[in-house]
Amino acid sequence: MEKLSRLAGLNQLAGLELDTHQILTRWISMGKGRMKNLNEKELDKMCAIGRAAARLFDEKGYLETSLRDISNSAKLSKGGIYHYFSSKHDILYFILDNYMEMLLAGLEEALKGIADSPSKIRYIVFRHLRLYNKKVPEAKALLIESHNLPKKYFRAIAEKQKQYAQITINVLSDLFGGRMPTDKLKAISYTLFGMCNSIMYWYDPKGPVSLEELSQIVYDIFMKGVASYRDGQEKIY
Repeated sequence: MEKLSRLAGLNQLAGLELDTHQILTRWISMGKGRMKNLNEKELDKMCAIGRAAARLFDEKGYLETSLRDISNSAKLSKGGIYHYFSSKHDILYFILDNYMEMLLAGLEEALKGIADSPSKIRYIVFRHLRLYNKKVPEAKALLIESHNLPKKYFRAIAEKQKQYAQITINVLSDLFGGRMPTDKLKAISYTLFGMCNSIMYWYDPKGPVSLEELSQIVYDIFMKGVASYRDGQEKIY
């Protein structure tokens, strides 16, 4: 029963999404003047444009996708796209910013309710892969296309990625009893995300390995690797 309860919690939190009011509030606060008078229906249209663009970026690549392609896929005129976004860069940033917000939303609060560090790592892995599986085009856009953003947008996304990594680094620091140097903690955390993110090249959700099984595999291999890299410390897994 306890295991089922824990998995239910993972199911609930792994699919966190921002509601449209949160998206609108954040984008207005960023100075998107043309969005100040948008209603919820129009904001839903923005999100639909983002989803259509993410699918096209996945299929064709960002550089090969035109605004005409996006407008056709979203069933809008090109002028309709400009009502919501000033450029293709704006659309890409909208996609990546919202995906990063989904990764960050509620994570620190959820981790406070988990007692031990190994369980926190497990939660992060399962949650990360669940969200990836739910938002594959958006996740791929983050991993592959973010370098196409203007510097200002790229730095904003990079800052949120650092925030996300720092949460994991803090958990790893606790795992090592606060005795592992920061540079090594960063290397270990990025290794974990490398394991998680590399599934975009080969994982088939319809294949014989379920997402739950894959998440457990990633967790087990990572934790056993961490245990073997004790750096003179006691075994932790």
